[in-house]
Amino acid sequence: MAKKKDTDVAGKVAADNRKARHNYFIEDTVEAGVMLTGTEIKSLRGGHATIGESYAQSKDGEIFLINAYIPEYTEGNRFNHEPRRPRKLLLHKKQIAKLSQAIEREGMTLIPLKIVFNAKGRAKVEIGVAKGKKLHDKRDTEKARDWAREKGRLMRDKG
Repeated sequence: MAKKKDTDVAGKVAADNRKARHNYFIEDTVEAGVMLTGTEIKSLRGGHATIGESYAQSKDGEIFLINAYIPEYTEGNRFNHEPRRPRKLLLHKKQIAKLSQAIEREGMTLIPLKIVFNAKGRAKVEIGVAKGKKLHDKRDTEKARDWAREKGRLMRDKG
């Protein structure tokens, strides 16, 4: 029987928030553990989780992931979990203090960027300290991206 490689689980993305970098300026990122039940982990491994509408919130010296959708595990009978329950994020006290101070500033929020499995098979959430973009900022970003793409084409054609 073939041995299972460590890379089979490590780095596997369970959920991705692709709109986050379009809608927010990401100033800083932090990787945090998540308190999950057994059926949540099994459901995450299926890859059907959604974090597009979720955010993180500081409450009583702890940080919680709010509105993240992890669907119920199909084989989990009465021990199944609630799909949109608040989930505690596991961080050091200094990190919690730093993130709490960051979101107290005007216009800052904590946005989950992706949920990945590390080398040990544990689920981790990448949290970004973000500030919302206005419509003209989104246009400027798109304009710069289009110009970079066009410039690359021109340089490639000239040789």
